Amino acid sequence: MTASLADHPHHHDPARDHAHSEVPSDPALRTKALESLLTEKGLVDPAAIDAWVDAYETKIGPRRGAQIVARAWIDPQFKARLLQDASRAIEPLGFLGREAQHIVVVENTPAVHNLVVCTLCSCYPWGLLGLPPRWYKAAPYRSRSVMDPRGVLAEFGLALGNELEVRVWDSTAEIRYLVLPERPAGTDGLTEAALAELVTRDAMIGVAKVESPKGRTA
Repeated sequence: MTASLADHPHHHDPARDHAHSEVPSDPALRTKALESLLTEKGLVDPAAIDAWVDAYETKIGPRRGAQIVARAWIDPQFKARLLQDASRAIEPLGFLGREAQHIVVVENTPAVHNLVVCTLCSCYPWGLLGLPPRWYKAAPYRSRSVMDPRGVLAEFGLALGNELEVRVWDSTAEIRYLVLPERPAGTDGLTEAALAELVTRDAMIGVAKVESPKGRTA
């Protein structure tokens, strides 16, 4: 991904200046400053914050989404339910939470490639994919994915032929989208758990394909 999407400018808000201190312009620094202030006042526990971040990064995302994809690859009946009513299909797995209540799953095929974006903010199925990547929240990705999806995908290293239809899905506070990638070649003998290990967060957003164990893509 090029710097045009991965990076976005920082801005300084004079209205937030204090008489004796300057609020950091970098969002990460501002977040750290806020965390330090709340910790100092005894309102938050840094250990609890670290545990929350670790849970979303390593235990929830993107493992839950990957398990759903792998199950759909090996279970045609589950896949049919998933595409018809994803929230109801996922509910028995216990993966639905505050950020994953109303899920719509869209399937990649040899004729169609799907790409997910949130043009207004950064709506995202945290409960399935974990923490959203920084570029997903950046204004260039949010705007250009709609105007030039093929160009954006090319910057991620995914060049698609003109014969392939690209569909862009705009997530909202009410509906979060999840891409069901194509199953890669050479995976017929793999177990569900082994298949889940191949599935990446980027593939479930639609900016990548799932690679086969030998490095070939579907």
